[in-house]
Amino acid sequence: MSTRAERKRMHGTGKEYWAKLGRDIKRDKWLFLLLLPGLIYFIVFKYLPMFGIVIAFENYVPYSGVFGSQWVGWKWFEYFFKFPSWTRYLSNTLVLSLMNIVFYFPAPIILALMLNEMLSLRYKKLLQTLLYVPHFISIVIVVSITFVMFGSSGIVYKLTNSLLGHPIDYLGSPTAFRWMIIGQTIWKETGWGTIIFLAALTNVDTQLYEAAMVDGAGRLRRLWHITLPAIRSTIVLMLILRMGSVLDSGYDHLILMANSLNRSASQTLDVFVYQQGIQQGQYSYAAAIGLMKSIVSVTLVVGSNKIAHALGEQGLY
Repeated sequence: MSTRAERKRMHGTGKEYWAKLGRDIKRDKWLFLLLLPGLIYFIVFKYLPMFGIVIAFENYVPYSGVFGSQWVGWKWFEYFFKFPSWTRYLSNTLVLSLMNIVFYFPAPIILALMLNEMLSLRYKKLLQTLLYVPHFISIVIVVSITFVMFGSSGIVYKLTNSLLGHPIDYLGSPTAFRWMIIGQTIWKETGWGTIIFLAALTNVDTQLYEAAMVDGAGRLRRLWHITLPAIRSTIVLMLILRMGSVLDSGYDHLILMANSLNRSASQTLDVFVYQQGIQQGQYSYAAAIGLMKSIVSVTLVVGSNKIAHALGEQGLY
C-alpha cells in the first residue's frame, strides 16, 4: 500500500511539474522561441551526429554505408594501443593541456581583476575593446605573424642572435614549439576570456569594499578576501568545463605550426585523428580514437564536479 501511495504521489507530482512547465512556456513563449534556434543547433549538429559513433566498431567503407560495413568490435581500439607511438601522442597532448591549465587558464582571471581595478571607465572600455580584437583574428594570420617574427629573417631571431652571439631556431625546437603554442593562445584568447569573469565581478557588493576600506584593508586584502571569493564559483565552473577538453589540443593550430624538426612535440591525438581520418581515410580508426577521447573527457568532467561538491562548491550541476 505504501509503495502504491508513493507512486501515486510521485505521479501527481509529475503532473504538477508538466502543468507548471506548460504555464511557464505559455507565459514566456517569446523567450522560449529565442531558445529554439540554439536548441535546434545542438540537436542537429551535436546529438544526431552521435549516431556516427557506431563506425568506431566497424570496418567502415563509405560505399557500403554504416549498415553495410563489416562489424569488427574492439579491433580499432586494440589496434591503437598496439601502435608503438601512442604514448608519445598522448604525452604531447597532456603536456600541452597541462601548460594550458597552468599558464592560460589563470590569464583571463588575472586580466579581469586588473581591469576591475581601473577607475577610469572610458579607458577601461577602450582597453577591453583592444583586448577582444585578437579573438577575431584567424589562427592562420596569427601563425603567419609568428613565422615573420621568429623565422630566420625575423626580428626576434636576429635580436637573439645579436644578444647571445648565436641564433635560436624557435620554429624548429620542440621545447620552443610548446611555449609558442601557449603564447599564441594567451595572446589570442585571454581578452575574450575576461568577459565571463568581468560579468561575475559585477555581482560583487560594493558595500563590502567600503566596509573593508573603513577597516583599513588595502587593495590586495580587498582582492584576496572579497573579490576572489566572490568569483570563486565561476572559476571552479570554468575549471570543470576546462577538464572536458584536456585531450583537445586543436589540430588546426598545431598542423600550421608543425614541421619536420618539431614533430616530436607537435604530434598530438587531435593531429593523429586528422592524419588517420582525413588524410588516410581510416574513418573507423579515427572515430575509435575520438570516442575514447570523449569518454575520458566526460569522466574528467564528472569526477572534477564531484570533487568540487566534496570541497563545498556548487559545481557544474
